[in-house]
Amino acid sequence: MNVLKLKAVSGDNPNDNVKRETVDLGNGSDVVYVQRLIPFDQSWQWFHYLDKHIPWTRPTIRVFGKSFLQPRDTCYVATPGLTELTYSGYQPHAYSWDDYPPLKDILDVVHKALPGSSFNSLLLNRYNGGNDYVGWHSDDEKLYGPTPEIASLTLGCERDFVLKKKPCKKSSELLYGSEPANKKLKKGSHDADQHTFRLKHGSLLVMRGYTQRDWIHSVPKRAKADATRINLTFRRVF
Repeated sequence: MNVLKLKAVSGDNPNDNVKRETVDLGNGSDVVYVQRLIPFDQSWQWFHYLDKHIPWTRPTIRVFGKSFLQPRDTCYVATPGLTELTYSGYQPHAYSWDDYPPLKDILDVVHKALPGSSFNSLLLNRYNGGNDYVGWHSDDEKLYGPTPEIASLTLGCERDFVLKKKPCKKSSELLYGSEPANKKLKKGSHDADQHTFRLKHGSLLVMRGYTQRDWIHSVPKRAKADATRINLTFRRVF
């Protein structure tokens, strides 16, 4: 991981007392990683609530003309009236923020950590072990605009998050990925065209600028990841 900027600032907002790594990807794209946004105990409280109360489903999706079971559980939450989300032939039901009140508390923490942000949708994913994953894709749907800010909160088991530059020839079928990350990719790569983040319990990773236009990302399979990870990905739908 090429860390170009590491800063720790303090102020009246408790979220200002955390370290933030900012990786400049070039061409108007960057990634911010906050290793510990949510206190340890609070992170576990939210993890257990979401694990028990969210109506998780594992849908059948279509990629490259074939149908198969998505390799992770999912749930979608959005403000009423937004454009419906569809990916890989699947359209999830949009639950309300009021259906699961702790989600509004989590959203508030994320907004305070990212002044100026205004997220109105949330895709939750649950990885039940190392065989659950998300393949290479970019979140470049038109409903998110040309330069979406996407904030990803991790609760539970640590997992690798890998970014790499888009190949010259891309396929829209990579969306929300069902293809595993390339097995040749090495953990902890320092290549300028690839960055690996170890997403910790209570951490926040934010992709900004033209990251979705120029880069793809994945959460690859990991044999040693034998516990559950819950990921909350906040976006703004226009």
